[in-house]
Amino acid sequence: MTQDTISCELHDFVEVACMYGYRLKLILKNNQIIEGKAVEIVSSPEKQEYLVIDNDSRQHIELIQLAKMEVLTPNAKFSEVVFQ
Repeated sequence: MTQDTISCELHDFVEVACMYGYRLKLILKNNQIIEGKAVEIVSSPEKQEYLVIDNDSRQHIELIQLAKMEVLTPNAKFSEVVFQ
């Protein structure tokens, strides 16, 4: 069985990042690094969820591809989340 969702607790951290428009450094499971401002979470017709990141253009990152999320915004409510 493949993992097609993240836990509610981890999802909440992504929602908070979007709500406050935090600048993030994302490390994906394939070791790709993406930086940008968290904008929103969107769902595809197939029920996959994506974090929309604004880094001069908008990128959609599937939530299940996240390995680590570092917050670059000073005085944020949290600094780092590791996705298992």
